[in-house]
Amino acid sequence: MEIPKFLIADNSSFEDDLFIVHTEYPRFILNVSNDEVHWLEDFDKEDEATLKAESHFLIEAAFDFYDNEMESLE
Repeated sequence: MEIPKFLIADNSSFEDDLFIVHTEYPRFILNVSNDEVHWLEDFDKEDEATLKAESHFLIEAAFDFYDNEMESLE
């Protein structure tokens, strides 16, 4: 089964928050309300350097996805 690269998620326990889930490696959950990122992967020291270099682009893509989805609802 193929799933989208990004998903929008919410939870009634976090009424003021909205999340973007990145489903591909490296998987993460981004809280668009406060910009916090929770990584769903365990990284070793070698991966951390790559992650730091690429995380900016992944998070920017997640925000772009969010903006596009919100625009489509208007």
